[in-house]
Amino acid sequence: MKNIILFGPPGSGKGTQAVKLAEAFGLVHISTGDLFRYEMKNKTPLGQKAKAYMEKGQLVPDEVTIGMLNNKVESHPQANGFIFDGFPRTVAQAKALDEMLAAKGHSINALIALDVPDEEIVKRILLRGKTSGRPDDNDESVIRKRIDVYKSQTQPVYDYYDQNCKSHTILGMGSIEEIFGRLSELFREVLV
Repeated sequence: MKNIILFGPPGSGKGTQAVKLAEAFGLVHISTGDLFRYEMKNKTPLGQKAKAYMEKGQLVPDEVTIGMLNNKVESHPQANGFIFDGFPRTVAQAKALDEMLAAKGHSINALIALDVPDEEIVKRILLRGKTSGRPDDNDESVIRKRIDVYKSQTQPVYDYYDQNCKSHTILGMGSIEEIFGRLSELFREVLV
């Protein structure tokens, strides 16, 4: 089983690329954002908790995120592997993910980060906000707070996996196909 973390700040293109990569490499795409939206849409207790945090630009507490994630992984027992999109967001979550996978006899093969400048991220999210229906995508101050939270709380996850030489960075600028090409090349290397 091959397990990849697709990493980067909000608006870096993780979701778009994860869908393409999952299809190309036969992996299951797990987006914590999609899990949260599903739970919120269905007004589950976990969804209501997640919504309150997300609307403030804050991270959802670990126990909520991990509960949703574990259920999703267990619902795909025959998977060849997973692309984790938007998770882990903290070192504590990275350790919890490692423990969850180790209990199943698996591990993370690589973390691949999309490098995108802050101003491009703001531009992309505001553009996405015109069609996403997400209130947190339409407020530049919330977007900038999400970027700050990413830098302070999420960026250390890169260093955590880099200690075991599992972290990689690619340029997240250019067309969707150009970025996909760079990611695909790296995927072929790390999935060997």
